[in-house]
Amino acid sequence: MINALRGMKDLLENDGKLYKFIIDTCEAVVKNYGYEFCETPKLEETALFKRSVGQSSDIVGKEMYQFIDKGGNDVCLRPEGTAGVVRAFIENKFDRAGGVKRYFYHGSMFRYERPQRGRLREFHQFGVECFGESSVYEDASVILMLNEILNRLKIKTTLKINSLGDSQCMPAYKEKLVKFVENNKENLCDDCLRRLDTNPIRILDCKSQSCQNILKDAPLITQNLNQICNDDFNKLQEILKANGVEFQIDPKLVRGLDYYCKTAFEFISDDIGSQSAVAGGGRYDKLCEYLDGKPTPAVGWAMGIERIMEILKQKESQNTRQGIYICALNPNLIDEIYKIAQTLRKRYITEISYEAKSPNKHLNIADKKGFEIFLCLGDDEFSQGQIWYKNLQTKDEKRISIANLEGEI
Repeated sequence: MINALRGMKDLLENDGKLYKFIIDTCEAVVKNYGYEFCETPKLEETALFKRSVGQSSDIVGKEMYQFIDKGGNDVCLRPEGTAGVVRAFIENKFDRAGGVKRYFYHGSMFRYERPQRGRLREFHQFGVECFGESSVYEDASVILMLNEILNRLKIKTTLKINSLGDSQCMPAYKEKLVKFVENNKENLCDDCLRRLDTNPIRILDCKSQSCQNILKDAPLITQNLNQICNDDFNKLQEILKANGVEFQIDPKLVRGLDYYCKTAFEFISDDIGSQSAVAGGGRYDKLCEYLDGKPTPAVGWAMGIERIMEILKQKESQNTRQGIYICALNPNLIDEIYKIAQTLRKRYITEISYEAKSPNKHLNIADKKGFEIFLCLGDDEFSQGQIWYKNLQTKDEKRISIANLEGEI
């Protein structure tokens, strides 16, 4: 028997329904903020990610599914979504057209890492990217948008924010950080020694306890911001407070990719391990320029769908039921429920049972398949122009009129 590769997982039955429920929830929110769907290829030139994600990242250094194809091209499966959307934005000359573009996307990403709970080699993300808007109000909007999604999913998180400065204040800060670390580098891990030469601020994000002990007294970027970055960071906090969003300032939050500047943020959950990020993002005003486009301000975020799924699976009250299951107790009534089902299918997901079984057997099938509405037609109900209705989520049940079925549902 051929099995799925390690770290690759099928999305079937309840997992498939849960995935779709999350995507639908995300789409409903982001569309209200003016974001439109886009899709980019899963296979791209390796150079795209080396130039955007950065050589210092673990993704480029260790985790990319990279190979030479039959045409001699150096390609890889996308490890994250932002770079591909930026490439498409530039390739279609939107960087030269001016104005603001807002996109959302979802789909598979690939990283060769050790599979564990909520972390797979093929995983899925939902993300948004906004191009052409430099205002910190847009930074706040993408955070509020993500906060609304998590609220609708009933997931409790902690929001952490930071400012990474810009091209004016970051170089001076890096010099201070490098000087500090070099005076204390005897206990740095190998990854941080490498980052010292490539992107030293990534050292702040190291999970090694020995490195964190060294960094306790390290200079902080929030103490070295220029006036513009400091004003924007203060304004961001003001907007979040005005909208009732609680947050923590984490001056060591740098995110995992090299292209961020100014605003950086993460939503953290304790439900899938100690302090795991379920979503995060920030501003990346230089990335278009790095990829040979016209300088364009940009901000966005990405959410790990598998991590969200793990949390929701633990929540017994989470309603992921959908659709209608319709059945009959008498084989002579199959034609009747078939006509009803065809009408319902114009608006709802509807499954018909072509077998006449006891109500309990039908109920068990509908319950296991995750349907929300159960409809059952017996001789008594049919003689009165009615059908038996049960909501499998709320447990409400009653007889309803077949003639006004859609109105009753």
